[in-house]
Amino acid sequence: MKRTPPTADVNKAAVYAIVINSVQLLMLLLFVLYVTVGDLSESSRLNLQIIAVTGAVMAGWGAVLDIRDAVAARRLTRKVGQLETTNEQMDQLNLEMRAQRHDFISHIQVVYSLLQMEEHQEAIDYLEKIYSQLATVNRVLRTKMTAFNALLQVKSAAAEKRGIALEMDIRTTMERLTIPAWELCCVVSNLLDNAMDAAAFSAEPAITLRASETLGQITLSVENNGASIPAAIRHRLFEPGVTSKGENHGMGLSIVQKILEQYGGSIAVTAEDHHTVFTITLPRQKG
Repeated sequence: MKRTPPTADVNKAAVYAIVINSVQLLMLLLFVLYVTVGDLSESSRLNLQIIAVTGAVMAGWGAVLDIRDAVAARRLTRKVGQLETTNEQMDQLNLEMRAQRHDFISHIQVVYSLLQMEEHQEAIDYLEKIYSQLATVNRVLRTKMTAFNALLQVKSAAAEKRGIALEMDIRTTMERLTIPAWELCCVVSNLLDNAMDAAAFSAEPAITLRASETLGQITLSVENNGASIPAAIRHRLFEPGVTSKGENHGMGLSIVQKILEQYGGSIAVTAEDHHTVFTITLPRQKG
């Protein structure tokens, strides 16, 4: 079942902060006045205890609310950051599509000129090169999730730039998922980045992304032929701070697991020599 993460209500948090801090200041003022000018006899202890307990309760309540809102604000900040990344990927896809439209017009003009000159074989050879390029683009535009298509386009270009062969076998339209598109993109982006980092150490770096569906779930896997995961940390990969990359890494997979579990999904890893596969499953909404 999908659970909606709490969000930070700025107005409500501000009201709570004003009320609680005002009461705390009032209790502190009463306490100081009572101690300095009040009757400190044995019979006045009850009044002091009431003021002290009330102040402590209000301070505790305020601390709980502050912690809750701080956690919600942190989640909201992460969400905003991921949405910004998704928007950047969408912008990149838009630029790619505009560039391809321009190239398509140029290709048509070239083929038309070759046919006019009756250079039929050259026209065929030229079309075969164009078809090869279009097939590469088509493989990342198979789903109905625009943000996911944009992500694959960006990662495909990144892999090509690093000299990594990225194979994609997409056999799902990515519909009726319980997880929001931007959360899914965060998960898959993390796995692809990790796979590229690992594959970079291979003589012939290669990554395979597979996506398939059944009536009840969608399965995605990211496979790479890079360096093996050390056996000592293989069973602890999803713990915060555990990594084989050195310092300043290790939070990615723990965040991936938390995101997936939040929407009823799961992640598993199989690792052998120069062969690592991360597999995630996500439930589909009934419909």
